[in-house]
Order: sequence, then structure tokens, then C-alpha cells
Amino acid sequence: MNTSGQGVYLVVGGSSGIGAEVVRQLVARGGRVVATGRDAARLEAIGAETGASVFELEARDSTAVDAVVQRVQADHGRLDGVVNCAGSIVLKPAHLITDGEFADTLAINLTTAFNVLRASVRVLMRQVEGGSIVLCSSAAARRGLLNHEAIAAAKAGVEGLALAAAASYARYQVRVNCVAPGLTRTPLTRALTHNEAVAKASAALHPLGRIGEPAEVASAICWLLDKAQSWVTGQVIGVDGGLRTVQAKA
Repeated sequence: MNTSGQGVYLVVGGSSGIGAEVVRQLVARGGRVVATGRDAARLEAIGAETGASVFELEARDSTAVDAVVQRVQADHGRLDGVVNCAGSIVLKPAHLITDGEFADTLAINLTTAFNVLRASVRVLMRQVEGGSIVLCSSAAARRGLLNHEAIAAAKAGVEGLALAAAASYARYQVRVNCVAPGLTRTPLTRALTHNEAVAKASAALHPLGRIGEPAEVASAICWLLDKAQSWVTGQVIGVDGGLRTVQAKA
């Protein structure tokens, strides 16, 4: 069984942040990687840096997601793993969130996850060795955090989706798991991590006393994609400095 990281992988939302780091790590391990995203310039940059194939993709469009997944499988003859790193964040209490903001949060985080999973399993369940799907949740899905109502609702939906799909597709050797990061230093969280006071307060919430780095979350995702983890499915792995499960201060 191949455990070197070699294989064919699709990374949705692979143009920056955690997704881009997943692309780097998979390519470094010998994987053939296709990265998608909505930002053409960022996609071109990660493709030039790593040699990964790139496609522009609006992952909220299920037809477009289906087409990309089918194309990757057709071009490479197989598909070993799929990651959805598409996401957004809105930090407001519920009474200040507009209908549009809530709908966008669900679409970018939960609908993309569903579209990617559905398209992927249609391919993976036909393969003898199945494959691995990794979705991205958040520590906020299981721990009540101030002003996180919209994103917590969306990410809790992602976790429920992953667990149900893990049950549905286990007989096809398709593994479905989640990673749930704490605050991680990415372009998406720049407004938080580049504000000294906010960053300091956020770091203090994490028992390990700091903000996470994209490479740390990407490492967990790549671990779940590896065929050596063929006994791991239906799991939500916190990569969060202990935020969800450990008390920060005595």
C-alpha cells in the first residue's frame, strides 16, 4: 500500500492559506495535485510555485464541482483524496447578522462542503481502494465562542455531514474526516491576527498560548489523506492548541 503521499489529490480552496499549504505538502510528498479557487492570480502563483495543476472554480456551483472532479479522475485515471478548504468567516452576534450574511456563510462553508463531498464520492465509491475526503470545520463548532453564531452553525453542519457520509460510504472504503482548527494565521483571518490586541487575546484563549500556522493544520489534513490511515474515518480532529477541550488557565 502506498503510504508516501504519492497519489492524485484535489484541493478545493487551494490557492491560499491552509489550502495552499496542503498543496505544497502533497506535492513535496510526490503527489499529483489539482488546486482550485476563485482568485486567478493566487491560483497561478501556487501553480507556478509547486507545479500543481490549477482550475478556477466556484465551489458553491454543484455542476462546476462535479465537472472538475470528473475531469481530475479522467485526466489521471484515479482520484485518491479530496480536500475542501473553501471557507469564510463573519464575526458578529446573531442579532446583527443580516439574512444575506448568514446565507453567504452557509453557502461558502457548508454548501461547498456538500458539493465537494457529493461529487467526490460518486468517483471514489467506484474505485476498489476507495479514497479519502477531508472537510474543514472549526473549533467554534463545538465550543461556544463570542460572536461566532453564523460560522459555528455552518461548521457544525460540516461536522454532521462528515460523520453521516463516513457511515454511508464506509462499505466502499471511502473515508470521510474533518479537521477543526483554532484561530490560524491566514489571509482570511488577517484582520484578527494583524491586530496586536486581538491577536494577544485570541492567543490567550488557546491553552498552548499562541495562534496556529497553516502548515500545522495542513499537516493533519495530509495525514488523513495518507493511505496509511486506512483505519481512520468519521473523526473530527482538533488542530486548535487545545481550544475545544483544554482549559486555558487554572
